[in-house]
Amino acid sequence: MTLVSARDLVSAASAAGTGIGAFNVIHLETAEGLVRAAALAQLPVILQISQNCADYHGGLEPIALATLAVARRAETPVAVHLDHAERPELVDEAVALGFGSVMFDGGALPYDENVALTAAVVERAHAAGVYVEGELGEVGGKDGAHAPGVRTDPDEARQFVAATGVDALAVAVGSSHAMTDRTASLDLDLIRRLHQTLPVPLVLHGSSGVADEVIADAVRAGMTKINVSTHLNGFFTRAVREKLAADEGLVDSRKYLAPAREALAQEAARLLRLFALAS
Repeated sequence: MTLVSARDLVSAASAAGTGIGAFNVIHLETAEGLVRAAALAQLPVILQISQNCADYHGGLEPIALATLAVARRAETPVAVHLDHAERPELVDEAVALGFGSVMFDGGALPYDENVALTAAVVERAHAAGVYVEGELGEVGGKDGAHAPGVRTDPDEARQFVAATGVDALAVAVGSSHAMTDRTASLDLDLIRRLHQTLPVPLVLHGSSGVADEVIADAVRAGMTKINVSTHLNGFFTRAVREKLAADEGLVDSRKYLAPAREALAQEAARLLRLFALAS
């Protein structure tokens, strides 16, 4: 069994000055493809289930239990993490299901409310031995840490970490969610300042829109946990389209999901090596 906590993976990467890939699960084929990617790269991976994903499946439990089962059978260390939970009760459910880490996303809330809710989540999660990621953009930032132009202030971030007790912090440094082109420009100087200021690892959300060389520079500047979803979804979906276009009579979904799963695995393995500064 190789199911581990994100605490172990993020802490090891932070100590080594490298990055760790955290990739979003959409369905069972994604989870299987990401675990295969870790085996191909011979590197650990974090499998993330978002609040949106849980809602898509009608609740967290079905996709969570499937993902945890896949992780337990992996050849390399795999963590299962709750991503972007805006409902505290979803965090509590993830802890009860056996997640080793969770992210409570109060980034769109007024600062004081974000602090209060995050601190309460951290207290309960820590009592269960669960690692907690928080998010901070700017005071009152209604669209959270990844709205255009939002940047995390290092001094405010230090205060937030001290007030909440989070173990890792998602910060706003120029990336944005759901980008399909890789043109985002990251503020590397800000990443360095945040890394020097904060006692916890930094998390980059919206990494699908960031080019390879910029992500590598961000890791060298102090970014540790690198989240990717949309970019990998594109590889999966394009493979499905290609397979269906080549055979209009195909009706067995396994025949097009298998190559899509493999396409995702190959690209995810490449990203794991990139983030680990191994390629």
